Amino acid sequence: MRAAFTSRGFPRLFAGLFASMIGDSLMLIVLGIWVKELTGSNGAAGLVFFFMALPSLFSPLAGMFVDRVKRRTMLVWGNLATAAGLVPLLFVHDRGQVWVIYCVAVWYGISWTVLPAALNGLLKELLAEQVLVEANASLSTSKEGLRLFGPLLGAGLYTWLGGGTVALIDMASFAFAALAVATLALRERTPEREEEHWRAEFVAGIRHIRHDRVLLQCLLAVAGALLVVGFMESAVFAAVAAYGQPASFVGVVVSVQGLGAVAGGLCSSYLIKRIGEISAIAGSLLIFAVGLAVAAGTPVLGGFFAGTIILGFALPVFIVALTTLLQTRTPHRLMGRVSAATDTLLGTPQAGSIALGALLVTVLTFRSIFWLAAAVIAVSAGYLMATLRGELRPAAVGAGLDVEPQEAPAGVTAAVVPELPGVGADVTTAVRSDPPGGPPLSR
Repeated sequence: MRAAFTSRGFPRLFAGLFASMIGDSLMLIVLGIWVKELTGSNGAAGLVFFFMALPSLFSPLAGMFVDRVKRRTMLVWGNLATAAGLVPLLFVHDRGQVWVIYCVAVWYGISWTVLPAALNGLLKELLAEQVLVEANASLSTSKEGLRLFGPLLGAGLYTWLGGGTVALIDMASFAFAALAVATLALRERTPEREEEHWRAEFVAGIRHIRHDRVLLQCLLAVAGALLVVGFMESAVFAAVAAYGQPASFVGVVVSVQGLGAVAGGLCSSYLIKRIGEISAIAGSLLIFAVGLAVAAGTPVLGGFFAGTIILGFALPVFIVALTTLLQTRTPHRLMGRVSAATDTLLGTPQAGSIALGALLVTVLTFRSIFWLAAAVIAVSAGYLMATLRGELRPAAVGAGLDVEPQEAPAGVTAAVVPELPGVGADVTTAVRSDPPGGPPLSR
């Protein structure tokens, strides 16, 4: 991971992103706990994450916009706007204002749709391709490391000082991120304007995915898994209740998950270089399914924690591999629209599964929900390995891809490292399926 930090500009960018990760690790778990405390409903708490996922349905529009604007400008103003969108939380005091939390969740979801697409493009300009996977792994490991104490601290601050205080901290973290990006030493290229009808421009990202067999099959397999992953947003509240714990104990669950996630983040770069992105995605889905099965099958809290650690290990490996695949197979000029199309393809089943999970938790035990999710995710992994069995071994970076070559931007000195098989990634702290410091278990 050291190679990324020798690249000019990345340490400053990392500092800004890390600050926003800290704020999110405190805030996002608090939104669900807040609603649970106000309403007493597991389903109502799970709906927070449904509203976060909802804006992904409109992400192709965001992708068009991102590809027309300089990425740094988008990230600066986007972070400031996200901070401003948290202000209404300062006025939430009783059950009748739960709708305000839901509205803020939608605003968060819009941020997750726009900012990752812009960040993808910025990182393709800032870093040499050979070190992108290292940067990806460092960000993923840092984010997952925050799970060790962020949710616990967020739950503690909520209990002690209330949700408004946590919102203020998160607002400050977004402001710091905006400042860090604004002061990057980067001569950014002007976005290309395509002479196409707006409809053709609108579907360009979808068209690119459709014509890239590897990318398409991977995203279809992940979308299949996300049909059930969202169930856990509500089921985790039912799980802690089944073990006789209060809603705030979800913070402990996320911190335990962080133990496995840190290990997964540290191993992710090595694993992807060894086995390739496709095998890493399929393998991490299988590990995730195993973790859910362990959590569902154990009668004791310690066993539930063991399953949580296992699925925690799978998450960063999955995110690093999917982000790598997405960005190394996408031209820079299409990065916003391909990210947005991915957002729609993955966000739609996830939003539906969160809504369905809020209903299922009222009629099924958390164990039944976990078993169901484990089975579907295992099938998704099997589908991916079957459809791309000839592509599972790692290949050289960019081999056979119809992607324009990336030139180092003026004024940026990239670290020189040896080219490795199966390596080459771009980084985002929030692939749509993994917003920074997101909710427990499924993110």
